[in-house]
Amino acid sequence: MISPDNLKKILIAVEDSIYSDSAVNYGLALARKFGAEVVLVHVNEIPTATPYIADPMLNETSFMMPEMMNIQEEASKKLFERIQAQAGEGIVLHTYSKIGTPKVEILATADECNADLIILGTHGRTGFDHFISGSVSESVLRKSKCPVLIIPSKDKDHTDDE
Repeated sequence: MISPDNLKKILIAVEDSIYSDSAVNYGLALARKFGAEVVLVHVNEIPTATPYIADPMLNETSFMMPEMMNIQEEASKKLFERIQAQAGEGIVLHTYSKIGTPKVEILATADECNADLIILGTHGRTGFDHFISGSVSESVLRKSKCPVLIIPSKDKDHTDDE
């Protein structure tokens, strides 16, 4: 059971989305309440196998993979800066920017930093969308060595009440 006595590090998996924002808000509130440190991890997936990314039918300028990786790294830095500003002065914050498969890198970071709790946002996908995209949250939940808190964030247009 999570208690103030054993909750020292909260790992929050982040991306630039409303799903992640919900997880960040919840994680920062818990960190304030328990006096825990926060570890943010943002995972950039490796772009497609081709060294160029563009749609020739749309007459787009192609990006080399190294350029794309630099763009992703810069986006990670901006995301961390925004969350740091949101956290304020009272929370110790550590950041990890990883490259790879999100579920693998989230679990590896949790082990690396000895996280006591992992917090993830979820897209709330079901059915075919869930099958096609897989579920990072579900994979992390099944393989984590520490408790995992999944914060649902469904769009208003996709509620179960309709």
